[in-house]
Amino acid sequence: MWLLSVLLPLLKLYLCGVKVLLYQMFNKSFTLPVLPKQKGRVAIVTGGTRGMGYETARHLANLGMHVVLVGNEKEEGAAAVKRIREEGAEGKAEFVFVDLTSMKSVRQFAQQFKERGLPLHILVNNAGTMLVPERQTEDGFELHLGLNYLSHFLLTNLLLDVLKRSGRPGSCARIVNMSSATHYAGVVHMKDLNRRSCYSSHGAYSQSKLALVLFTYHLQEQLTAGGYSVTANAVDPGMVDTALYDNLWSLAQMLKKPVAKVLFRTPAEGASIAIYAAAAPDMEGVGGCYLYNGQKRQSSELSYDSELQADMWKKSCQLVGLQHA
Repeated sequence: MWLLSVLLPLLKLYLCGVKVLLYQMFNKSFTLPVLPKQKGRVAIVTGGTRGMGYETARHLANLGMHVVLVGNEKEEGAAAVKRIREEGAEGKAEFVFVDLTSMKSVRQFAQQFKERGLPLHILVNNAGTMLVPERQTEDGFELHLGLNYLSHFLLTNLLLDVLKRSGRPGSCARIVNMSSATHYAGVVHMKDLNRRSCYSSHGAYSQSKLALVLFTYHLQEQLTAGGYSVTANAVDPGMVDTALYDNLWSLAQMLKKPVAKVLFRTPAEGASIAIYAAAAPDMEGVGGCYLYNGQKRQSSELSYDSELQADMWKKSCQLVGLQHA
């Protein structure tokens, strides 16, 4: 039973990876269209100091936005902001230290941002980790659950009132959640979200990515029902050559290196779908979608389970200490 609980998520996740690679082998990556300047808009990008997060933040700043790069490495953050400024971005870039494995740190950041009185038009929940050996956050959450999902669930809800005030008809505020194809392999263990009974890093990762899609759909339903000018979408960047793959098991790591050079996308290519969701005129007023390679796609059958969406929302509120809405 234990072996099956570990092997099944692993096999399902790597099967997803093979399918994505086959798609990328025969299909060109999405080409981001030229986007209009968007001076005056304010964006937050978590994990904005490296990889796809950096490319997203850089592009939004080049569009004239005021971009807040959120990360947990101060030197890396300062270097990222410096590079964006040296490129001559028309917008403003700044770094703010936030430890997304700490709900206290997330709450402090949200409160400090609100106190500045800035609007918020774009929230890109990009930060994440993958296939990390069993580890808990300071709040006792399994790391993938806490960092990839719960921190963004809490941050989004804490900043939701600012997003609602900032959005206008014809100029909606936008929430972009970074999921992945691995969500198709995801299963939510509602009674054991922290996977303490039988840990699988593959299962934990795919569960966190499925949770983000469930969150996106339920959030959009609430926003639509309330008549707010805010949209929420989940995006899938494909397989991108970033540090996320550093925790692959040894054989997969050996196979990945030559394959990545040919078939993996660059961080800039991977970021294009998040940038599109965050800034493209085509996405104005469009929410509740799963986007891959520039197109709306069907997410997993499980992700459309409205009862599961509601249960996950309620459970997440309990875990992070929010009043259930």
